[in-house]
Amino acid sequence: MVSAEERSRRRILLTVAYDGTAYHGWQVQNNGITIESELNRCLSELFGEKIAVIGASRTDAGVHALGNLAVFDTSARMPAEKMAYALNQRLPEDIRIQCSREVAGDWHPRRCESRKTYEYRIYRGEFPQPIKRLYALFVYRKLDVERMREAASYLVGEHDFKSFCQTGAQVESTVRRIYELTVEEQGQDLVIRVCGNGFLYNMVRIIAGTLLEAGEGRRSPRDMQTILDKRDRAAAGPTAPAHGLTLVKYDWD
Repeated sequence: MVSAEERSRRRILLTVAYDGTAYHGWQVQNNGITIESELNRCLSELFGEKIAVIGASRTDAGVHALGNLAVFDTSARMPAEKMAYALNQRLPEDIRIQCSREVAGDWHPRRCESRKTYEYRIYRGEFPQPIKRLYALFVYRKLDVERMREAASYLVGEHDFKSFCQTGAQVESTVRRIYELTVEEQGQDLVIRVCGNGFLYNMVRIIAGTLLEAGEGRRSPRDMQTILDKRDRAAAGPTAPAHGLTLVKYDWD
């Protein structure tokens, strides 16, 4: 039998933006502060009950987000749209709630048809730019952008991305679908933008590292098909550093 307290509980959806520089990733860790642990702390203090959020994407240490999603259940009567304001008064300044609203009680951010969009940003210059050091990978070598675009085209569609998954990741399937993968020049910045139905552990950073090798002339664009076919992490390029990566948005049906 469902208790009156259980019937009164609501599920709240948060859109969360953060600078991941100072955090040990999204997921709660025993050895450091994370985005999830800060959200849990502030929500529990605000509503006087133990709250644990469920995140849509477990970003790694140093990775940023403009629009990650998290849900939590609460008996609090505060209007859902006001919770963002109350939380932002408690959270550290490098984490901010962009929106809060009520959703169906069974809605789960990792159990729905969705699209995630990430951007990996590269700064091309003769010397590093200090104000970009936390948000873009500095590359002084000349990059052939057309070669990078050609290489990227091989990854669009549904493929087995085992070669682009960090060794040791525990997943049921390494098949994913990429809807869009572009390489765009924005002044001295080069932005790799990828949209897909889900991503394996370090997948976007390994894609970025491999595209960089193509841009430097160390790989042929056609090598991307060979890498996919081998289904071996050793076949792909290095994992690009975390600080250049940002989760831009999360869309769902």
